[in-house]
Amino acid sequence: VQAGGEAAIVLLLALVFVYLFLVAQYESWSIPISVVLSVVIAAAGGLGLTWLMGLDNNVYTQIGLVMLIGLASKNAILIVEFAKQLREEGKPIQVAAADAAKLRFRAVLMTAVSFILGIMPLVLASGAGAASQVSLGIVVLGGMLAATFLGIIVIPPLYVFVQTTREKIRGPQVVAAQEPAE
Repeated sequence: VQAGGEAAIVLLLALVFVYLFLVAQYESWSIPISVVLSVVIAAAGGLGLTWLMGLDNNVYTQIGLVMLIGLASKNAILIVEFAKQLREEGKPIQVAAADAAKLRFRAVLMTAVSFILGIMPLVLASGAGAASQVSLGIVVLGGMLAATFLGIIVIPPLYVFVQTTREKIRGPQVVAAQEPAE
């Protein structure tokens, strides 16, 4: 019982640290929320595949979940960072989010596919110590599949929701394009 409580604390601390790093990167308390919320998709995908494969939620699965926090955040960061730049250039929130998802789709897909192929030896492991490798590999595989294919659909609406809420509270934060000097 005590180990389960410690694992929850570690997962919570990992989420808090990712959030705080993103706050520093974006210089905003609200924009990182869309990135952190996308981590839920990865965790659900990882735990879902672990459950479907009939594996236990052991320490290796929990280590995989901590890894997924960073990996799923990376996918969301690729989209949110670009959407933020487009919004600052004056594009409407929905257009900025949709354009960011379209323009960063290839980068997200390439990094995710290369990572997924890289963990296949863990998923397909056999022999001594294979159970720990498979536990880690399956949770990360499921999480990355969900973060990639569901995340590309869910991250732009999360950004739109968070940015719209932020601008309703604080007002639009758009930097107008400057006219060239004559």
